[in-house]
Amino acid sequence: MLEALINAWRTPDLRRKLLFTLGMLVIFRFVAHIPIPGVDPVSLNRLFQSNQLLGMLDMFSGGAMRNLSVASMGVYPYITASIIMQLMVPVIPALDALSKEGEVGRHRINRYTHWITVPLAGLQAFGQLALFQSQGVVSNVGVTGADLLPTLAMVISMMAGTVFLVWVGELITENGIGNGVSVIIFGGIVASLPEMVLQGFVGASGGGNFMGIVAFVVLGVGLVAAIVFFQEAQRRIPVQYTRSLFRGGRMYRQGGASHIPLRVNSAGMIPLIFAASIMIFPGTVASYFTLSTVDWVKDVAQTIQRIFDTASPLYWTLYGLLVVAFTFFYTIVIFQQQNLAENLQKNGGFVPGIRPGRPTAEYFNSVLFRITWAGALFLGLIAIMPYLGEVITGVRALQLSSTGLLIVVGVVLDTMRQLEAQLMMRNYEGFIK
Repeated sequence: MLEALINAWRTPDLRRKLLFTLGMLVIFRFVAHIPIPGVDPVSLNRLFQSNQLLGMLDMFSGGAMRNLSVASMGVYPYITASIIMQLMVPVIPALDALSKEGEVGRHRINRYTHWITVPLAGLQAFGQLALFQSQGVVSNVGVTGADLLPTLAMVISMMAGTVFLVWVGELITENGIGNGVSVIIFGGIVASLPEMVLQGFVGASGGGNFMGIVAFVVLGVGLVAAIVFFQEAQRRIPVQYTRSLFRGGRMYRQGGASHIPLRVNSAGMIPLIFAASIMIFPGTVASYFTLSTVDWVKDVAQTIQRIFDTASPLYWTLYGLLVVAFTFFYTIVIFQQQNLAENLQKNGGFVPGIRPGRPTAEYFNSVLFRITWAGALFLGLIAIMPYLGEVITGVRALQLSSTGLLIVVGVVLDTMRQLEAQLMMRNYEGFIK
């Protein structure tokens, strides 16, 4: 692997791509430290120390949320818009037809995704500011009177930060290495890991829990190995291709063998984002009613907060079940859009022993359903791993963000594949021996 990295660095165009990607990440880290106006830093720091969930969300933004910077939302409004478009394509006939127009259609769908990102970023920015105002972190948040202009300034600043990061991500995709948006998320997670790990180890060692630290390290290494295994695991469906050739007035049939890889984890990290959004929503809404003067409203709000408290075992149980359900939902939706059976039949291919057309589609669906059980249960385990890690190791000061590890490992593997392809084109030996 070290030799492959050296070969990549010695190649001028690959070195330029690597330097460009690193330069864009430096710009991202610079933007992450530009705060929006009207923030009380003391109250903000106190809030993040007392709220475990906000601390986990801050890790994904690379510390930008802790600073309440213009980049505190990261690229997540764009990810939300992308998910919405993926779900709308098979439902809306016009978008479905557009998706089948090749590169031109994909560009237009990507443009629609950018348009949806802007209002989503505005709504998320206002919601985030309203939450922080309720905790005394910011003031003058409102849509009437003297609060309108300060609120507008803060919301536009945060929207501009998100749009800028999406643009930086697309520059990385075009001129650098890896998927730009994923690299931005990767940079945010990696930037916040050293401080989080250092604080966790200092707190755990101060309490004398050395065996818990050892168990935590072993658990983390095993989790990384499991993520790599499930990210790369696939079921290969054998496929035969035939074509007819006319030579000398006679018809000849030629064929070839190949395979279709069906991934065990086709959904990636999307189910985790879906489930986390749903689990956060009830508790956030209930927090606005905990001080109500109506007794039954106050009691219901407090009950909801207890159920959706991140320290509650019920919270993690519901979270894991939602992740499993969303894994099946998202995998099936994305797989149906690919029309593998139809495209296979058009190209003269068939699965040995399976009739083309509808029987092939049913066979693909049955195989996908079976292997998705493994991917869904794995993602469910990933979702509840922070809670299990705390129970097993007893290290409460250190959060084992398995979702963050999943993203980091996935981005590293994808980047390695791209470098592998570039090196193979230049007759170098790559990462995979």
